[in-house]
Amino acid sequence: MSKLNKDILFLIFEEFQYDSKSLFSCLMVNRFWCETVIPILWRNPWCYDIKYYDKDYLFIIIASYLSDDIKEFLKRLGIQKPLVSRKSLLFDYLSFCRNVDINVLSSIISTGSSSTNHQLFLQQEFCVVFMKNCQELKYFDMRSLKHQIFHFPEAKLCFESLYELKCDTSIDVSYFYGLARICQHIQKLMIINITNEESNLGIVKLIEVQKNLRHFAWVDFFDGYISKVDPYKEILLALEKKADTIDYLGIYLECLDHTLQKVLPKFHKIKTLITSFRNFSEEQLKVCVYHDLEIFKIDYYDLKAASIIIENSGGRLKKFFLVSYELDDYVDDFEKDSLIFIRKVYENCPLIEYLSHAFTPSKKHLSEFENLLKVCQNLKLLTLILCDMERVITGDENILEIGEDLLKVLARSAPTSLREIRFLYGFKFSLEALEEFLEKWRGRPAITILTIDPIYKGENYKNLINKYKDNGVIKDFRCDYFINLINILNMDPIY
Repeated sequence: MSKLNKDILFLIFEEFQYDSKSLFSCLMVNRFWCETVIPILWRNPWCYDIKYYDKDYLFIIIASYLSDDIKEFLKRLGIQKPLVSRKSLLFDYLSFCRNVDINVLSSIISTGSSSTNHQLFLQQEFCVVFMKNCQELKYFDMRSLKHQIFHFPEAKLCFESLYELKCDTSIDVSYFYGLARICQHIQKLMIINITNEESNLGIVKLIEVQKNLRHFAWVDFFDGYISKVDPYKEILLALEKKADTIDYLGIYLECLDHTLQKVLPKFHKIKTLITSFRNFSEEQLKVCVYHDLEIFKIDYYDLKAASIIIENSGGRLKKFFLVSYELDDYVDDFEKDSLIFIRKVYENCPLIEYLSHAFTPSKKHLSEFENLLKVCQNLKLLTLILCDMERVITGDENILEIGEDLLKVLARSAPTSLREIRFLYGFKFSLEALEEFLEKWRGRPAITILTIDPIYKGENYKNLINKYKDNGVIKDFRCDYFINLINILNMDPIY
């Protein structure tokens, strides 16, 4: 490794760009490695799993870029951090930065002062520092922004090349108008709606001026209801005008909306779709035709809608996920919808690799599921949810029989491409049935199994699992809390 030139090292280190532990270790090897790693770490210094509010050195580095007048003013304010000269830094850190996250920046600022007024002042000055020193800003998370920074002289040069923006609806409308004046080439726009008020018209304007918007995500994240009818109308109509360029669409609305039903069919070029089809009629669903669809994420209770969308897709679907895994609410005709869904998958999705499915444990369902396994030969990951909550809650002994039947189907017909199975809700396997399954799996690529059932933490199960790990049959077997498993399962988040 010591003989590799800088370009080769850079390519290697880039593979670890989200692995802070490995990158921080590389810093300590020698100066040559340090010089190679620093530009990678500082490209997006906010993405690492560290406590930014406890990192004084980050405050000191950023503050070193302040003018001498501002530093003197900070001393008079009583901010006691050592404010070093930029010339004393080993690297021009901010010149490498392509990403600014106001949330994290606010955490760093809080290490300098606990005063709200001081923090507001520092946020403005730190933003100016980044605008002056970031050569080309690509990613901007403006949540928690308290200043209209887009009127500053440096703003145009800094923001006109912006590629990705994350924001929320609590931000003053004028900020978006300011951003719209200079940012017209945003390709990824992610909006978190945290207010139950009317549409933010500044966001509407920002959407309208974009020339190549490809990725749009909107998620409601608030308590209560919006009283206005069609509260999203202006946003969705502005988005409709970008239908010819958008290939990623994630829209998750808490409130019922009628404009969405008119707008969704227009996005005929999307490759990723994350949404809910609540209150869509069958006729409205049939005009939602997405021939390029590759990734599809939807609520479990929308399986009927999913079947119609899949039937009208172009056969390119590779990943299907369920947004919600909470199966407490009764769904009309769920058993029928689940059965139809299985058929539509194996009839229309020959390329499917990741599949989530919720079904009832009838013989008909297991038979159709086996047909799916035989047809879909590219499957890599399965998430299976048993929708028979009465049996799950009461601990019906038939659950073990259901699990045994499922394992037999998997052992008999699962494609050799399958690498991971996630059992979410309900499925239980006796020690004997699990051992029989693992024995039949021998000779295939090692399998990873995730589950929430604590039965597998028992000593007999642990011994069995360790045996087949040692034999190379099991790659990993994890039993975790429901909330942790949900986080793992949320592989393609909206924001």
